[in-house]
Amino acid sequence: MHFITFSRKMGTNGTAIAKLVAQELQYNYYGTEEIERKAGEMGFLKDVREVNDKAPSALKRLFSYRPEIFLDRLYLVIYELARLGNAVILGRGGNMLFSSLPYALHVRVIASPGKRMRNLLERGYKKEVASMLMEKTDQERESFIKFAFHRDWENPELYDVTLNMDKLKINTAADMVLCAARADEIRGSTADTMQSLDMMELAVRVGTALAEAGFPSNYVSSFVDAPGKVRLTGVVQVPWEKSEAERAAWEVSGVKAVENKIEIASR
Repeated sequence: MHFITFSRKMGTNGTAIAKLVAQELQYNYYGTEEIERKAGEMGFLKDVREVNDKAPSALKRLFSYRPEIFLDRLYLVIYELARLGNAVILGRGGNMLFSSLPYALHVRVIASPGKRMRNLLERGYKKEVASMLMEKTDQERESFIKFAFHRDWENPELYDVTLNMDKLKINTAADMVLCAARADEIRGSTADTMQSLDMMELAVRVGTALAEAGFPSNYVSSFVDAPGKVRLTGVVQVPWEKSEAERAAWEVSGVKAVENKIEIASR
């Protein structure tokens, strides 16, 4: 099983490249429409739309733990789609979501502001609208990655391949990605990948349960170190909170063991 993630700036033709790669490899393609369709099937559509390639407002993040739950549900949707087989995933921090998988290729698509503007003008956008959209989408996508993963989306270390589209045509860029995607060193067994997905999904579901129980990730964090084995860390104020967090973890389907490393704050 193999995944290719794409991060792109608006006006770079990154979406077209991603779709062409998926078509050539006969992989599933997941962009906004496909992710929202699956979210609807899972009953998460409203929540996912709150964080679908954009961060919630500062007020929502400051006064509510709900944005963290929205984010977890977006992750669950993407993991469920990944279970369906080889896939190209557009945006949503896919490179970070699948960073622990050795069998994933992470692609970044960029271009100069002038090239991006020309591409948008060719699509029929007015110059003022194109400029506004470029600035808006860059800010939204950058803030989403900071909110979701606390990382800078411009960091080249987060990607395996970076395509500068100032000189490349869509077909040429797609061919470069296809060459990398067909390399033996980034292909893995379906069994290994499915086990990794199981562990990643379990960590998210436990995180959601903790947040819903009043323990967002800035207080208590969950890790899955082996199939079904959950480790809790963080700091709470009183002993009963430590016990309550562990209880919340145990109630998640698939949890077989809980190592409770939560500390009690000294007074």
